[in-house]
Amino acid sequence: MKSENSWAALRAIRAHLSSTGLTSESAAVPQLPLVFLDSVLRGIGQVMLQNNSYAGLLFLIGIFYNSVLFGFAVLVGAVASTATAVLLGVARSSVRAGLFGFNGSLVAIALLYFLEPELLTWGYVVLAAACTTVVMAALLNLLSTWKIPALTAPFILVTMLFILACARFGRLNSTDVLPTAGLPKAAAVEGIVTFSTIVEGLFNGVAQVFFQGAAMTGVFFVAGLLISSRVAGVAALLGSFVGLLVAWGLGAAEPAIRAGAFGFNSVLTAIALGSGIFVLNAASVAYGTLAVVATAIVFAAMSAALEPLGMPALTAPFVIVVWLFLLASPLFPQIRTVASR
Repeated sequence: MKSENSWAALRAIRAHLSSTGLTSESAAVPQLPLVFLDSVLRGIGQVMLQNNSYAGLLFLIGIFYNSVLFGFAVLVGAVASTATAVLLGVARSSVRAGLFGFNGSLVAIALLYFLEPELLTWGYVVLAAACTTVVMAALLNLLSTWKIPALTAPFILVTMLFILACARFGRLNSTDVLPTAGLPKAAAVEGIVTFSTIVEGLFNGVAQVFFQGAAMTGVFFVAGLLISSRVAGVAALLGSFVGLLVAWGLGAAEPAIRAGAFGFNSVLTAIALGSGIFVLNAASVAYGTLAVVATAIVFAAMSAALEPLGMPALTAPFVIVVWLFLLASPLFPQIRTVASR
């Protein structure tokens, strides 16, 4: 009966499936279960800047393929942060676009990557995901002055604070995946990069956006991106490949290259700058490529800088590089944003 009522309500607001997911011609869409689920999936899709519930669904399938635990983590985080936005009265257009879901999903998977999946940890995850909604709102308000997006900054801030807090909370147990705190050590070229390293590293670089170390999961992610936007799909692969080449050329360890460690931030930078923000022309392609290369360098720098704290860089290199390149762009006449066209 509830299912029939939901479908009847959807028909009443003239809802239908479109190329991006569930869409309605009505300006006032109630938070029906199917509509809310679509918003949650869009939030998962927005991790890679895609307002597309089909992409979000494929991302979720790819994560479940690699890990049931992480699949549930992403789902719980996206639901918690999206529900918080609904309860706090965030504009429905923003909720429907998934803008208050993606940081929650990333925080959840990060905390369950670094902490043992105990009952208390799940409560900690829900709390952290809810907090991302508040931080996202604060940053959207603050950054609107400079017309730059918040991106994954709420995820970075909340994750780092909630992980650092564990040093004073004895009931939250670490998985020992966090980097070992200590002074940065001099790197040495380790291992031989082979064709299999490049192939696995290419797709792992995409998969690592969600902390997944499985090339097949990366394939699911690329498929989701291609369904949403062919440009975004190609940009993701190119971003991962460029990050891999930079790491290889500068002598990063082969296991790190294979794992996609130097690729995921470059993937996000490539998608952000190559498929939606700038008008595509020769100058913007060169500008975006420079940003993608810089992102791999910044990742190495931030990883070394945060090592004394025993903290990962997360997606901070992506956020920093995109913010800087966006703030610089008004002084470059050949680089035009889509909004200013």
